[in-house]
Amino acid sequence: MSPGQQPQNSPTALTETFHYQNATHTYTLKWTSLGDPNAQPLIFIHGTPWSSRVWSPYALALSRQFHVYLFDNPGFGESPLEQPLPETDTSFAGNIVQELDSDLSRQSEVYAALFKEWQRNWEGRKPHVIAHDHAGLMSLRAYLLHGREYASLCLIDVVAIGPFGQDLFKTVAENPSYFEKLPDMAFEGILESYIRQASFKELNKETMEMLKAPWLREGGKKGFVRQLCQANSRNTDAVESRYDGTIGKDLPIKIIWGANDDWIPVETAHRLGKALGAKEVVEIEGAGHLIMYDQPAQLGVELGRWLNTISGS
Repeated sequence: MSPGQQPQNSPTALTETFHYQNATHTYTLKWTSLGDPNAQPLIFIHGTPWSSRVWSPYALALSRQFHVYLFDNPGFGESPLEQPLPETDTSFAGNIVQELDSDLSRQSEVYAALFKEWQRNWEGRKPHVIAHDHAGLMSLRAYLLHGREYASLCLIDVVAIGPFGQDLFKTVAENPSYFEKLPDMAFEGILESYIRQASFKELNKETMEMLKAPWLREGGKKGFVRQLCQANSRNTDAVESRYDGTIGKDLPIKIIWGANDDWIPVETAHRLGKALGAKEVVEIEGAGHLIMYDQPAQLGVELGRWLNTISGS
């Protein structure tokens, strides 16, 4: 078992595999589901540089009421990075947004395909979707551009509306090969510092090791540098152009944000809420970007209240 990988007997272990191919790439996603297959579906989507494991406690708790789905995005956790087809030109003519999938069009496409595969068993039921970080952009692309229908959407400290940017993103993007060649010890120090910045409270050793593990495996350094370069070129034009303040009339939307988020400031939550027409915007004090570790109980209460309210409406 690779460092940080869940034991196969863990209830949230990703035991299923989904394969997908489009005109330029092939994808292999690891996923699992928990709870009664006849219950209403609930999908958790993680962001960068995390994996589905950030949602494990919530998935276990909510699987008593819902049929819960977890998966690792391409290049994260236990899902390998997308692979270009050998006969296809994937240079994208110098377009950095397309090359790095900085608008998440490819990740959103494969998520939409996985969604369609799951949908075969839903018998007309629509899923609730809970999204964190860049999963906000993924979930909105799937809804607005791929026609995937949700019962509700809960967005937590998400990448979904500009502007974006951190000094580290810019620094790495200016010379990615330098960072790929860093000694392992130096790279791990940068990685750990980056993760610590996402949390308002001190992360315990077990959690820190779990969050670092996927990027410390073979090829992980290159993958992590790629994620930072991708973030430096983040683009949301395809969906932001559709934010007209009325999406929330057809789709119940709740936004939850850490009041102490140093990655994406809390004022973004209110701009996004207005742009989407969200039913509710909630700030959680004493929480940074990793709200599920800073204030796990309060986040759990907010999720439970939201899902019970929407499911009963």
